[in-house]
Amino acid sequence: MMESGAPVCHTCGEHVGLNANGEAFVACHECNFPICKTCFEYELKEGRKVCLRCGNPYDENLLDEVEKASGDRSTMASHLNKSEDVGIHARHISTVSTLDSEMTEDNGNPIWKNRVESWKEKKNKKKKPSTTKAEREAQVPPEQQMEDKPAGDASLPLSTIIPIPKNRIAPYRTVIVMRLIILGLFFHYRITNPVDSAFGLWLTSVICEIWFAFSWVLDQFPKWYPINRETYVERLSARYEREGEPSELAAVDFFVSTVDPLKEPPLITANTVLSILALDYPVDKVSCFVSDDGAAMLTFESLVETADFARKWVPFCKKFSIEPRAPEFYFSQKIDYLKDKVQPSFVKERRAMKRDYEEFKIRINALVAKAQKTPEEGWTMQDGTPWPGNNTRDHPGMIQVFLGNSGALDIEGNELPRLVYVSREKRPGYQHHKKAGAENALVRVSAVLTNAPFILNLDCDHYVNNSKAVREAMCFLMDPQVGRDVCYVQFPQRFDGIDRSDRYANRNIVFFDVNMKGLDGIQGPVYVGTGCVFNRQALYGYGPSSMPSLPKSSSSSCSWCGCCSCCCPGKKAPKDPSELYRDAKREELDAAIFNLREIDNYDEYERSMLISQMSFEKTFGLSSVFIESTLMENGGVAESANPSTLIKEAIHVISCGYEEKTEWGKEIGWIYGSVTEDILTGFKMHCRGWRSIYCMPLRPAFKGSAPINLSDRLHQVLRWALGSVEIFLSRHCPLWYGFGGGRLKWLQRLAYVNTIVYPFTSLPLIAYCSLPAICLLTGKFIIPTLSNLASVLFLGLFVSIIVTAVLELRWSGVSIEDLWRNEQFWVIGGVSAHFFAVFQGFLKMLAGIDTNFTVTTKAADDAEFGELYIVKWTTLLIPPTTLLIVNMVGVVAGFSDALNKGYEAWGPLFGKVFFSFWVILHLYPFLKGLMGRQNRTPTIVVLWSVLLASVFSLVWVRINPFVNNANSSTVAQSCISIDC
Repeated sequence: MMESGAPVCHTCGEHVGLNANGEAFVACHECNFPICKTCFEYELKEGRKVCLRCGNPYDENLLDEVEKASGDRSTMASHLNKSEDVGIHARHISTVSTLDSEMTEDNGNPIWKNRVESWKEKKNKKKKPSTTKAEREAQVPPEQQMEDKPAGDASLPLSTIIPIPKNRIAPYRTVIVMRLIILGLFFHYRITNPVDSAFGLWLTSVICEIWFAFSWVLDQFPKWYPINRETYVERLSARYEREGEPSELAAVDFFVSTVDPLKEPPLITANTVLSILALDYPVDKVSCFVSDDGAAMLTFESLVETADFARKWVPFCKKFSIEPRAPEFYFSQKIDYLKDKVQPSFVKERRAMKRDYEEFKIRINALVAKAQKTPEEGWTMQDGTPWPGNNTRDHPGMIQVFLGNSGALDIEGNELPRLVYVSREKRPGYQHHKKAGAENALVRVSAVLTNAPFILNLDCDHYVNNSKAVREAMCFLMDPQVGRDVCYVQFPQRFDGIDRSDRYANRNIVFFDVNMKGLDGIQGPVYVGTGCVFNRQALYGYGPSSMPSLPKSSSSSCSWCGCCSCCCPGKKAPKDPSELYRDAKREELDAAIFNLREIDNYDEYERSMLISQMSFEKTFGLSSVFIESTLMENGGVAESANPSTLIKEAIHVISCGYEEKTEWGKEIGWIYGSVTEDILTGFKMHCRGWRSIYCMPLRPAFKGSAPINLSDRLHQVLRWALGSVEIFLSRHCPLWYGFGGGRLKWLQRLAYVNTIVYPFTSLPLIAYCSLPAICLLTGKFIIPTLSNLASVLFLGLFVSIIVTAVLELRWSGVSIEDLWRNEQFWVIGGVSAHFFAVFQGFLKMLAGIDTNFTVTTKAADDAEFGELYIVKWTTLLIPPTTLLIVNMVGVVAGFSDALNKGYEAWGPLFGKVFFSFWVILHLYPFLKGLMGRQNRTPTIVVLWSVLLASVFSLVWVRINPFVNNANSSTVAQSCISIDC
């Protein structure tokens, strides 16, 4: 943060300095426009003797003093090199009258080139320390220093990194290295000892095992540097919220996206919005934008009701500091709500608020019931006009501001945060890019209306569970030392309504509490689509301000790897011309941002003309208001913007043709090209040199809902895997994208490679899960007779796997049950959703064929977690069901074969049955979900009953206890001797 003290020049960013009396220099006494002496002298030299802000002429006495001082220095100045001063303060402003003649130079370069060069020189100059801190403080009177000195812990860091203790992380890394060595020895044994009698099975197993080892390396090594972080919210308040002064906390724009209110209940969306409006954050710094991509009148009317109820709910939350601030989840808590409450009126007001909320729910439910059947003539609004979104595929853009404007106060007369309804224009023949396109539309609307420097996006079913969540993120983003190169702060996802055993690993504990901590120690966590606070400048495609320019060596490429000269040091190839052009354009944009203050010094005509000259329209689209907002690094609506036309401009930036021939979805905003736009968007930011932060407050920041039904869960995983396959087949594949700048760390690249190749593990996984059944049915095995050395290798491999898991649990705090559930669903998802995603992705990307899998409900249950027991048939259930049946049949056949061959066959049978049971145990949650509740009979009882009954039946037949051996031989002989 810039130190307070003497005013800062609005033109060059330097301190304005002091006059002869030791006071801050003031050029215009009418408006006190801050301008330093050097810039003031330059203005006079250029013939401009009026204030840049108010237009009043400068004081004649001041003009005489400056002219006299400049005349005294003329002799000395003639012997000095003036290039630095010109580089810092020259502004190359042409007046309107001479604009047309100076529009182009002799070589055809536009005037914008001069301005960009000036800004670049200023940017370089600003990086050089001109004065020390002590010298700057010496320019400020002592009384001002005393007043502006931060008190208490305001100068301390806002966050700190807590590394994993060495006694936990060192053994973990040691075991990983040992496991690598054991894997090498294991594969040496496996490859050099083929099974000739079952060569095909052996070769298949070796290929699968090599792929599993490769996948393990991709998953394991990004967890090499796990860290924890701690934030200090109190220090944030001490630094930016001083008593008696306006809050200096940065503004935040919240994005909530929804599509179909019949699938995403309006009551859930309303709770998310209410939790945002009731945040523990200055109300003038919060704006909530709700994207209705389905143009549903139900969503609009529910927001009207939500805005009205917020006038009661928000003051209640802030008065009694309740958590969470989503009413549905607050009133459903099974805890002592009187804990830590001391106000006598709390019980009475809580009861009244609960009654008000129940009435609010009734009104929302009535709207939902009304929306079940659409009238033939379409919906009409209260004034009788047709609803513009009656045709969801062909309707104009719609924006409605509910709260935040004049007169929108709560019941206690306090201001409320801004609430804005947005539905972007939809027309036939245009590609709208689903959620990513809706998010980009919100970026532009919010930039025109509020332009907060930070953006927090939430799914409509993710409510704010911790009212201080935004403050937690600001501890990173507003820290001058940490926040300079942070593109986003990602919070972990936590869920409500999950069954106690978390049968299908819906919580994703291993990913959020292990993998993401590991990534935080490298270049930061991946973006997971919700619960993320963005730096708006990062979404605009700019690089971090602290990132140095690319060295010349980085532009050389290798004919082998295409990325560096490490493998071919003597050979250098020039960078692709398109990359050079893109880097040059990016440098222009960065320079423009660095000196964005200058644009305020132009009149409206100059501003619009210069913006059109700098190719911003090709990048950001045809909106001068929006383009100007992108140059405001610290946010805020431009002073030149006309409030009366902002809504009209906001409607313009959400038109369906606005993004055509621009960089939206390609280089800026949410990136298009995959259904998992979150991974792609974060990957592009990390490639530009940004880093991200993982924030895990003690109280979860956000909570959402997850599908607990088997079929719904598999379809969710299918969508994620399909997005990874799409990225793998696109130009943004981490295997070859982003090598030019060398700004993506190699461990971070490994993590991104893992996110796109994991669906392909389904192919070897299905083959590997089929091998035990084939071995049991054919009597062959994939491993030869083990020697003593081979036994040691197998034992060492199993021990290293177990020890790695134990040590990982030790430093991460994850329970063994969560780890086992994650392993189980890795197999379940791998042999079902991931397998179909691979084929669907290739069909979609290569042949343009988009396949869908239908889900049909077969049974239902109204009890607690009833959704868990619903059986929905879908094609995704076929592969795992087949594997289960084949392996169970294989076990029965194996026992039958062993009983027929005698005791010598029981030894080989043990290894085959153990292998088959490994498959069945991993697929057990799937089998449990497939069988439903089964009249409350535990599935494990059914499973073991079938297996044991089959085995004992075979044993019974083999032993034949009713006939002893002596009697049976006598009977046989007698039968033979009978002469018929």
